[in-house]
Amino acid sequence: MRTLVIMRHAKAEASAPSDFDRQLTDRGHADAHEAGSWLAGVEPDYALVSAAVRTVQTWEDVAVGAGWDLGLAEYDDGLYVASTEAALDQIRTTDPGVGVLVVIGHNPTVANLVALLDDGAGEEEAGNDLAAGFPTSAVAVFAYDGEWADLDEAAASVIRFHVGRG
Repeated sequence: MRTLVIMRHAKAEASAPSDFDRQLTDRGHADAHEAGSWLAGVEPDYALVSAAVRTVQTWEDVAVGAGWDLGLAEYDDGLYVASTEAALDQIRTTDPGVGVLVVIGHNPTVANLVALLDDGAGEEEAGNDLAAGFPTSAVAVFAYDGEWADLDEAAASVIRFHVGRG
């Protein structure tokens, strides 16, 4: 059984010289750290993180909150602009030896990806909470019984859902 953690970046400032350069607000840092604390006990083998400043900062705060090794992350420029299908394709290329994968990206892509992957057979409360939306610092944890290369629509079960609020 594999674990897939999909997260939306934490609250970011409204403007910056470019959208890519937007940084987390103080609340965003606190929310990401709290989400990391909630994820403590999950031990990722690898993290795929959008290279945008706010997602990199989210990863750093989550990793500190969870006690994870910061070096597990690959910062990917393509994930910043990826469509839902492109993000799924990136996940499918994950090394088969990875058992626990963390993905941190942007809406609408991550919200659409979570909805696409959910088979509806997971934890009822988590599924209900997930159906209410995917705000900043939202984290969906999926169980998936298969190879990353075969991950497809309705192939994973949401087993936990949380919105980080520090």
